[in-house]
Amino acid sequence: MKHFMLGYIERPSPVHALSGAAKFIIFLLWSVLAMAGYNTKIMLVMAVMGIVIFIISKIKFREVSFIFKMLSVFMVINLVTVYLIAPEQGVAIYGSRHILAPGIGRFTITAEALFYEFNLLLKYLLIVPVAIVLIVTIHPSEFAASLNRIGVPYSIAYAVSLTLRYIPDVQRDYENISQAQQARGIELSKKTSAFKRLKGAAAILLPLIFSSLDRIEVISHAMELRGFGKHRKRTWYSSRPFTRADGITLTVGALLFIFGVWFTFKDGSRFYNPFLQ
Repeated sequence: MKHFMLGYIERPSPVHALSGAAKFIIFLLWSVLAMAGYNTKIMLVMAVMGIVIFIISKIKFREVSFIFKMLSVFMVINLVTVYLIAPEQGVAIYGSRHILAPGIGRFTITAEALFYEFNLLLKYLLIVPVAIVLIVTIHPSEFAASLNRIGVPYSIAYAVSLTLRYIPDVQRDYENISQAQQARGIELSKKTSAFKRLKGAAAILLPLIFSSLDRIEVISHAMELRGFGKHRKRTWYSSRPFTRADGITLTVGALLFIFGVWFTFKDGSRFYNPFLQ
């Protein structure tokens, strides 16, 4: 399970060397640009940049492969759901209709629908790898200190830090409960069917929720006993000042963001339409 943990992974990489605040600001700009527009050209360029960022971070794929697999299942379910709810969404957006295969009723396969689904898939592929890189390359304590440095209230910054610290704990609890369930005869391995494994995984949720609530209560009591929130300011044990590399990264990121927004909306629409004649 150690390779499935979604937590801080220390590496001597340029991405790790950046401050947490700089990485968080870049991620916000990246997310806004990725989610606001449907310009396929911009998204393809961002996809390549995301792969480059992942490689530069020196994070091994096997260390986060479990998370990618889980999110891939979610992406497939979401894409199928979008088509089932609005199969003509692509036709409405692009203003044309090119039938590739006749369907049943309103469920007709059109080039516009497939292109719209492809753009949705690109959005997920843009956000997920960069979000994982953000989580695994930033130390929670240093991240909280960096957020507080740029003006975020320290109570909110500390809540973010606790969230990042809590993710590996939840995964560890899930694994421990899973092993306990298997010791009681509940089969959760690949030897059984996917349905039984899913049913067994659902049985883990209730004890996982109770253990999580218990941990939350312990942490909240500890923070209250230490007078957390009494003063308007606080000091940080892990604090990293902005460096020249942070400044250069933020400047380049802001310029690329401005260019991306301009390129996306320069034609008056955030959708790239390849079906225009």
